[in-house]
Amino acid sequence: MDRDTGSGGPSTPSGPTARLRRRKGSNEVPPEVETNSDRLLFNDRNKYKSMLIRTYSTVWMIGGFASIIYLGHLYIWAMVVVIQIFMAKELFNLLRKAHEDRQLPGFRLLNWHFFFTVMLFVYGRILSQRLVNTVTMDKFLYKLVGRLIKYHMVTCYFLYIAGFMWFILTLKKKMYKYQFSQYAWTHMILIVVFTQSAFTVANIFEGIFWFLLPASLIVINDIAAYIFGFFFGRTPLIKLSPKKTWEGFIGASFATMISAFVLANILGRFQWLTCPRKDLSTGWLECDPGPLFKPEYFTVPQWFPEWFPWREISILPVQWHALCLGLFASIIAPFGGFFASGFKRAFKIKDFGDSIPGHGGITDRMDCQMVMAVFAYIYHQSFIVPQSLSIEMIMDQILMNLTFEEQRALYTKLGQIIMEKQFGES
Repeated sequence: MDRDTGSGGPSTPSGPTARLRRRKGSNEVPPEVETNSDRLLFNDRNKYKSMLIRTYSTVWMIGGFASIIYLGHLYIWAMVVVIQIFMAKELFNLLRKAHEDRQLPGFRLLNWHFFFTVMLFVYGRILSQRLVNTVTMDKFLYKLVGRLIKYHMVTCYFLYIAGFMWFILTLKKKMYKYQFSQYAWTHMILIVVFTQSAFTVANIFEGIFWFLLPASLIVINDIAAYIFGFFFGRTPLIKLSPKKTWEGFIGASFATMISAFVLANILGRFQWLTCPRKDLSTGWLECDPGPLFKPEYFTVPQWFPEWFPWREISILPVQWHALCLGLFASIIAPFGGFFASGFKRAFKIKDFGDSIPGHGGITDRMDCQMVMAVFAYIYHQSFIVPQSLSIEMIMDQILMNLTFEEQRALYTKLGQIIMEKQFGES
């Protein structure tokens, strides 16, 4: 047996062993030394403990999510805002250096100034007319909101310029590179966070269905991939995510497609979920669900076995669209997760944060959701919203884009045109 007789204290490892040590208190991951097959979830000795923690967190998240969905559009929007704040916090901290920050008092505050300025701009653009529709009956509030909307863009612009000037005035010698890198990083975060959230909020007010179904499919795909990988995963899928397997990917794809078809039938029968919200109130919604949410009945073929309980099946047309969403959630959306995995490896971190036990940070849960939200909005606008004009569409545009005085002027002018046509025909 070899002994180290040259020193009375513990030996200090050198070479590759030393380089593999993690820094204390850091979530930095060491370089890849084991093979992908050694890191598969199927071969993980602690997988049952990890699964228990992950399941516990998942149950709490799903329960909280369901409660917020029940409360309605405004509460879902508030949830999105909270998620954005946590995501921004995690991403801001990614490149933060404590030593440099101590020399720049107030520099972190500048990041949040830009964050809330962009939030005001994005949500002001999306929700302004819905706010007008909410206060139409109150003359004072109607005029106040009208003025705020009129000067909304210039207000946001000067708030941004104030932040820009603040940044220039705080530049410090020997800190220029760090400060400019943080400035660029902040703007990249704002683009990533608010681009997807703008589409998400638009989906919510088009009908909770168009937010809930895509978001649920991502959750189902993630859970199914974990379960199939947990029990059957043996073939590595991609090096960026060593624990992802082909078995999990394929099994989750089938589970997500089936869930999309079934879930669309269930969710599509509730007007609370399918009706669009045209104001910022919290009252109950009633509307004509439209042809997509009206069931079509199909007779079961004679060759079906006798034990099959239904002789007639009702299918909502929206279920065929749900299959397209399910296909995207299964095949394309996971690449959002692969992108995030590559991003974390570039910065040598395991997770973006630790706010959700067993899952990492909020950003770790939102990687695929960001890709899915954008697709859901584009798909809805391209294939669901009628492309030809209808009376309902024209009325919606009038109510959302014209002031009360403009609506009254339009009504008067339209009445004159109709009267002239009536006298001309007689």
